[in-house]
Amino acid sequence: MILRWWRYALLVALAGGLLAAILAALIVSLIYPQLPSLEILTDYRPKIPLRIYTADGSLIGEFGEERRALVKIEDVPTTMRHAILAAEDDRFYQHGGVDYMGVARAAIANLTAGGAREGASTITMQVARNFFLSSEKTLTRKVSEVMLAMKIEHKLSKDQILELYINQIYLGQRSYGFAAASQLYFGKPLSQLNIAESAMLAGLPKAPSRYNPVVNPKRAKIRQQYVLKRMFSLRYIKEGEYQTALKQTLHIRHDLQVAEVRADHIAELVRQNLYERYHEQIYSSGIKVYTTLRRTDQEAANEALRQGVLDYDRRHGYRGPEGFTDLPKNDAGMDEAVESALADLDEVAGLEPAVVFDANLKRLLAYTKDMEKIEINGDGLRFAQKSLVANVDSKQRIRRGSIIRITQDNKGKWQIAQLPQAEAALVSVDPLDGAIRSMAGGFDYNRNKFNHVTQAWRQPGSSFKPFVYSAALEKGFTPATIINDAPLSLPGGAAGEAWEPKNFDGSYAGPIRLRTALTKSKNLVSIRILQSITPEYAQDYITRFGFDAAQHPPYLTMALGAGSVTPLQMVAGYSVFANGGYRVQPYFIDRIVDSHGKVLMQSKPARAGESAERVIDARNAFVMTSLMQDVVRLGTATKAMQLGRQDLAGKTGTTNDQIDAWFCGFNSRLVAVAWIGFDRPRSLGGNETGGHAALPIWVSYMGKALKNVPESNYPPPEGISVIKINPQNGQIDDKGIPEFFYQEFPPPAQSMWGEEPGSIMGGKSTDEIKDQLF
Repeated sequence: MILRWWRYALLVALAGGLLAAILAALIVSLIYPQLPSLEILTDYRPKIPLRIYTADGSLIGEFGEERRALVKIEDVPTTMRHAILAAEDDRFYQHGGVDYMGVARAAIANLTAGGAREGASTITMQVARNFFLSSEKTLTRKVSEVMLAMKIEHKLSKDQILELYINQIYLGQRSYGFAAASQLYFGKPLSQLNIAESAMLAGLPKAPSRYNPVVNPKRAKIRQQYVLKRMFSLRYIKEGEYQTALKQTLHIRHDLQVAEVRADHIAELVRQNLYERYHEQIYSSGIKVYTTLRRTDQEAANEALRQGVLDYDRRHGYRGPEGFTDLPKNDAGMDEAVESALADLDEVAGLEPAVVFDANLKRLLAYTKDMEKIEINGDGLRFAQKSLVANVDSKQRIRRGSIIRITQDNKGKWQIAQLPQAEAALVSVDPLDGAIRSMAGGFDYNRNKFNHVTQAWRQPGSSFKPFVYSAALEKGFTPATIINDAPLSLPGGAAGEAWEPKNFDGSYAGPIRLRTALTKSKNLVSIRILQSITPEYAQDYITRFGFDAAQHPPYLTMALGAGSVTPLQMVAGYSVFANGGYRVQPYFIDRIVDSHGKVLMQSKPARAGESAERVIDARNAFVMTSLMQDVVRLGTATKAMQLGRQDLAGKTGTTNDQIDAWFCGFNSRLVAVAWIGFDRPRSLGGNETGGHAALPIWVSYMGKALKNVPESNYPPPEGISVIKINPQNGQIDDKGIPEFFYQEFPPPAQSMWGEEPGSIMGGKSTDEIKDQLF
């Protein structure tokens, strides 16, 4: 009886096994032919975003639905691979696509836990799911996943499968693949990640949103610790490495920018330009754009602009905390309180938000967004010293619960800071062809996307005078021409009153040379020059430099820069002086390349001395450069002499009530323009001139951009005479100082009031001359 029972049981088992095999074969026969082709894996073409680079290959921006950066398996560090295997599939190199031991282990764990706590998907199965299948949880999909995994294992090597996984898996914040996530979260390539950072990334595939280190730092830390423990238990890392990694502080990037150098304003210009050419395909076809920017120039521009704005802001005092929050009386609940208070505040140009939990005149303690405890004392408190006094106005006082900004100085010491209210712009170009070498369109792009280089129409003030003086040279004026720097009273003022323009300093020098007048930026001389050549002539003449005549009405106020310009227009205009008289068009795209390296577009800019249009006489450009060199050596821009160069030329600019401050300067290799002001125009303050507020930005940039660049030479072009003149009356004097003249416009031999041959006013009566010049 017992034997029959065992035979019966065995027969049933065999029949059941046979039935299962038949059923499995039926399922395979039905499903396998419907499995997709693996061509998408063997010819892997992911959606690659538009990427924008500097001329020397540094990434400045990317645009696309998916953030991706492809990496070959041999370029993935061993530590990163081990972290992935520890987190997702430690038997990856042993199984054939389905880990039956893993399935059994997961089943036991789930039965023990009383529910589905652990999965058994292998890396190969995840590749199958990510490339071919939906996320629906059905038996058919699971069977398809298993069969696809086997098919993939049969077709591809283990390293090929792992490479696909590393490049394809979603890791949060629109980033796909570990290379993209490394740049996104840590701002560095995979090759530079340490063990702790690798474990953090390896923990993301399980639940990218739940374990996102930016959004959920606590959960991300727990997941990272689990991965580290697995790496240690699998002997991928030693105990010392394990303990060090557990304690290591991770510096997560909260701005989530992947760029190697910040040039957001020009990156957006590139995106707009590419969209006009290729439309939506730019976001997924892997197009690369190489701009004309140079990394060192752009970094120097960013630093110079930000420091210039911060310096200006500090000169005008601390305005008080950004806000206040209630903190618990003890450490319990402190993390949640700080996290809540700073949740919507991001770092801006190195200015980190922080919550104060203790403050007095000698010491301030605060928590950052990462719950790092910061102590500030000594010089770090000086900027906000008045706000630490107990009896100060409650809105300005720094106390427990104050939300402030802090930053680190060059030595790494923390200090109190604040978000500046002023804005600025800095742009530089190569004057030979107009290639834009740097563009900083504002203090921080994420805070204010308005591009002040291309979009800010502002009054240029005295920085516009060189264009008027250039026009005067074509009308017979010379650097030695004597013009009276004296008060004027003209009709056309407000409310029917006379217009009585003044020099900035309120003083008048009397009859002076044109060279001295530009060097000292004498307003009254500029107005008299414009009177002589006529505003209508000047309005037409400035179009040679690329200015729009409609933005510069033909009135005498043009001499004071009362029209409207953008910094980009100004840098193009000054390039004409720098390159010897040619008009070049600023441009920022050097070439466009497709995903296969084929060049789609190569810029061919017009070059000075070759295909560019000559718009002013070479002699004019030379003389104007000489005049503006004196502005730097002797005039309103002497701060530029700290660079220790003799080839710099330029002009400061300050508008009425110090609303706009400019400096436009150059040598023959580089032209740069700096501007500072408020978006809603208001005074920068009494002493905030172009030389005080804008020039330091320019000097800081040019000091780095021209480092190791030989000084320029400015040989006089053909048609220039060097004649010694008396500096007091502008007449020829063998014992005088040398001055440059057009050969056809030499200085007078006697008195400029006569009609001697060579007088620039020859043929006119004394009264006519006086009417025009005085």
